[in-house]
Amino acid sequence: MNSFRLGDVSVARVIEIGRSFYPTTAMLPDSTTDAIARHHHWLKPHFFDEDTGDLRSVIQSWIVRTPRHTVLIDTGVGNDKLREHAPLWNRRQGTYLDDLGGAGVRPEDVDLVLCTHLHVDHVGWNTRFVDGRWVPTFPRATYVFAGEEFEFWKKESAAEREEWGCIDDSVLPIVDAGRAQLVQSDHVVDEWLRFEPLPGHTPGHACVRLSTSAGDAVFSGDVMHRTVQVAEPQWSSQFCYDPDQARVTRRRFVDRYLDSNVLIVAAHFPTPGFIVKGESGPQFRPADAAV
Repeated sequence: MNSFRLGDVSVARVIEIGRSFYPTTAMLPDSTTDAIARHHHWLKPHFFDEDTGDLRSVIQSWIVRTPRHTVLIDTGVGNDKLREHAPLWNRRQGTYLDDLGGAGVRPEDVDLVLCTHLHVDHVGWNTRFVDGRWVPTFPRATYVFAGEEFEFWKKESAAEREEWGCIDDSVLPIVDAGRAQLVQSDHVVDEWLRFEPLPGHTPGHACVRLSTSAGDAVFSGDVMHRTVQVAEPQWSSQFCYDPDQARVTRRRFVDRYLDSNVLIVAAHFPTPGFIVKGESGPQFRPADAAV
């Protein structure tokens, strides 16, 4: 599902990278190949890559067009950035802006950039390298960050504990350019969009909830990295700041949206879908799959 419409809001996605740098068992250290295989009956074929023998995962952004705003949710890895820990990301030369243009959006068309959190693969295209410095990619946009999230990573960066360098090259230049808006993690963006706190993966991690007359969708960020976590919410990722809090948040999220008919749009899932009750517990059903 590359695009969908809810009421008077249209949504489209831009996939920056079509696979993960990290195998599932590395991303979810408490998982095992055998434990994942117990869920193959519902993970295949929609969420499994037979070529790699692993669960599918992508890095992507979502374009949300409301009657008032053109909004971009999360901005991926970015080009030209030093990311030595991940060769697939390092000094990347991708086609993201061209692909955004293919979806009908120029950088100057974007009114708002909403970041669910400030990890390296969610802020990269906040900036681009022009004339020897990092400048906002979307020159007219207001970039909306949860204040708690920003303050945490600002301190981590100052103490040289943020190993990727993404705060320095993808976040602070936005603040310096006067394009950042720091908000509470339950901030109301407009009559269609609002933040809702989902702490654990990072201190100020939040989802973005879309509410329309035709139904709701939740852009859930990294509350889950792989679809199997719907059935195994106790598996936190290796990148969770507070794994225990992340487990609590994830379980509550699954319980809240189980059979709710609310569309879940997770940052790294290969397709949006619904949390549904299966024979052995919660499962994830792609939105475009037959019921």
